[in-house]
Amino acid sequence: MKEILTLTLVTLFMLISCSNKAPQEKPKNTDETRKMVLIQTSFGDMKVELYNETPQHRDNFIKLVEQGFYDSLLFHRVINAFMIQGGDPESKNAPANVPLGNGGPGYQLEAEFHPELFHKKGALAAAREPDQVNPEKKSSGSQFYIVQGKLFTPEILKQMEEKVNFPKRKKLVFDYIEKPENTALKQRIDSLGRAQNMVAVNQEFNNIALLLEPEYQKLDLFRYTTDQIETYGKQGGTPHLDQNYTVFGQVVEGLHVIDSIAQVKTNPQNRPLDDVFMKMEVIK
Repeated sequence: MKEILTLTLVTLFMLISCSNKAPQEKPKNTDETRKMVLIQTSFGDMKVELYNETPQHRDNFIKLVEQGFYDSLLFHRVINAFMIQGGDPESKNAPANVPLGNGGPGYQLEAEFHPELFHKKGALAAAREPDQVNPEKKSSGSQFYIVQGKLFTPEILKQMEEKVNFPKRKKLVFDYIEKPENTALKQRIDSLGRAQNMVAVNQEFNNIALLLEPEYQKLDLFRYTTDQIETYGKQGGTPHLDQNYTVFGQVVEGLHVIDSIAQVKTNPQNRPLDDVFMKMEVIK
C-alpha cells in the first residue's frame, strides 16, 4: 500500500496549483557594520560581504582568512550555471586529477538558516556532507561555494515550492486514508493497486488531495518571498539549495569573476584542468 502511495503521490505537486501569494519578506535589522573579505584569483578579485545574521560562519571564515588557511588553495569543483567551490586544505599542492573535496579543518559548524539569506547569484555558502550522513545539515569547517546559478521563472519556483512541501501533503493524504471511516476508500485503492491500474490510483489520490487542499494551505508551508521570486527571475541563483545549506555572505564586487571561473574546462570530477588558486584577506 505505502509503496503504491509513494510512487503515485510524487506527481501531486505537479498537478495541484497553489493560489496563495508569496509572503512579503521581513527585513532583518543589521545595523552593525559587515565584515568584508577580498578573494583574489587569476581571473580577477571578488569582494565578499559577510552576514552578521550568521555569526558562527562569519567568525570562523574571518579566523581562517586571517590565519592564511585559504591562501594557495584551489577552486577544486566548478560547475557552469551552478557554483564554484573551494576551501579543501588537501587541494594545496594537489597533483593533477587527484580527487578533492573531502578535506577540512577537523570540525563542523551548526547550520545557521535564515529565509532572507538565500542562494542568489554571488551568494557565499558553506559546503557540507549529504543528508544521509549529516541529517542536521552541519556545515564544513572550511569548504565553501559561491553561487553562479541560472534564471528561474515564477512557474518553476512554484513547482519547487510544491516539491519542498510534498512530504507534508503526502502525510496529509496518508493520514486521511488511514482514518477508520475511510476503510472502504483504502480497500478500493489497494484493489486498484493490485490490479496495476495506476491511472485510477492516481485519480483517487488527486481527488483526496483536492479535498484536503484547504487544510493543506493552513499548514506551515515553505514559500519563496516576493524578493526571492524577483531576484531569481532577474539575477538567477540556485533556489533548490535554500534552507539546506547555510548562506553566510554575498559577493558585492566581481560577479564577472564567478562567470569566468565557472566556464573553465574541467575533468569528469568537475575539477578545473588548469588550477584556479585563491588568496584571501580581510579588508574591512
